[in-house]
Amino acid sequence: MNRRAALGTLVWVTTLTVVTPALAEDWPAWRGPRGDGTSRESGVPTTWSGTENVIWRTDVPGIGHASPIVVGDRIFTVSCLETPGPSSGQPSSERRPPGPPKPQPEAKAADQDATAEKPPQTAVDRVLLCYDRRDGKLVWQQKVISTPLEKMHHLNSHASSTPASDGKWVFAAFLENLSDDPQVNRGNITVAAYDLAGKQQWIARPGVFSSTHGFCSNPVLFENLVIINGDHDGDSYITALDKTSGKTVWKVMREHKTRSYCTPLVRTVDGRPQLILSGSKCVASYDPRSGEQIWMIDGPTEQFVASIVDNGKLLFMTCGFPDKHLLAIRKDGTGNITDTHIAWRTKENCSYVPSPVVVGNYVMMIADNGIASCFLAETGERMWKERIGRRFSASLFTAGGLAYFTSDDGETTVVRPGAEFEVVAKNELGEACYASAAIADGQLFLRGEKHLFCIGKPAGK
Repeated sequence: MNRRAALGTLVWVTTLTVVTPALAEDWPAWRGPRGDGTSRESGVPTTWSGTENVIWRTDVPGIGHASPIVVGDRIFTVSCLETPGPSSGQPSSERRPPGPPKPQPEAKAADQDATAEKPPQTAVDRVLLCYDRRDGKLVWQQKVISTPLEKMHHLNSHASSTPASDGKWVFAAFLENLSDDPQVNRGNITVAAYDLAGKQQWIARPGVFSSTHGFCSNPVLFENLVIINGDHDGDSYITALDKTSGKTVWKVMREHKTRSYCTPLVRTVDGRPQLILSGSKCVASYDPRSGEQIWMIDGPTEQFVASIVDNGKLLFMTCGFPDKHLLAIRKDGTGNITDTHIAWRTKENCSYVPSPVVVGNYVMMIADNGIASCFLAETGERMWKERIGRRFSASLFTAGGLAYFTSDDGETTVVRPGAEFEVVAKNELGEACYASAAIADGQLFLRGEKHLFCIGKPAGK
């Protein structure tokens, strides 16, 4: 067994995953079975195009940036069936202009009360979709909620939260907008559970949410809980719902009341599970069973999007706005560990939206503006940095010792980590791509702006 394979096995044995062993190499949640973009699959394709090595391509109704998840022979994702018009902004191709996202002023409370003369928005459906993994055919489509479109950043969508599954049920999250003013975003986080046949089991509204950039909170499964990050511009919180009923088990308020969009990472440290995330002006760890805070780091900035990853020894956190940082963090502390547990830091060409990935001894990262970097995980030494595209939103993933970088333009650059920059392949999908990929049974699943693609060899061959 080579060193990377051994490390992968060690991480699998010692790391607390959020799915059952039966789903070990399905892709049942945001960033896969370990929540960090890593796949242990072999034979994952490295070359394709919009037609080459495409097993099937199927239409996806509506618009959404949520990733696909794979559970056995089923694929799930969510979408918003919005139509272009005055109430929903511009058509999809015009809502995402080139260039970096610009900070937008928050709507004041007074603004939210001054909309009586504005025409009401039409409610639109937010749907959960189920596809057959073998041929891409739509198996079923279920409306979760119907609500007016919330205000959002031009790089966001109205269906950005990736569902999660425990192999029995699928859990999806949306924002139920409470305002009919398209310039205001304030509503209820809505979480719903469905069985694999598409029957709703429960629906819950665990808290409010408000942000001028829109909504995205990916459900995280742990034991009997569905955990939701409610960082927003108000009374922020993290909450855990009972998986079988949707009832609130615990809810912990967040101190700084600032929007962020990070999906927590669950890991076991010294025999104790930790729920780790950045956001709301801090990096923090909680006990996922109770919500009790274990440790925290002040800052290092205000807003966060990218998810944390780890290599078994260190956590790697990248952010953000207004300042950009990449931190390596020792995760064995308690209390405020700002001055004691940061192993190394860089502020150059860091990512805001795309999450990084660990590949063997290296941390790979892509800045939103297309500059890729490779670091030695232990020391933070930057091996190289190279521009590989124009703009990136999707998070990195890794398989077979390679790192995959997918740009907003739909081009995936496959890179071999190491001391020198080595491109293995460049692959054009043929349409824009804002969603992160999924891997199962040696196949790669990419959600483009209009289609879902299955890339690789047919299942079972």
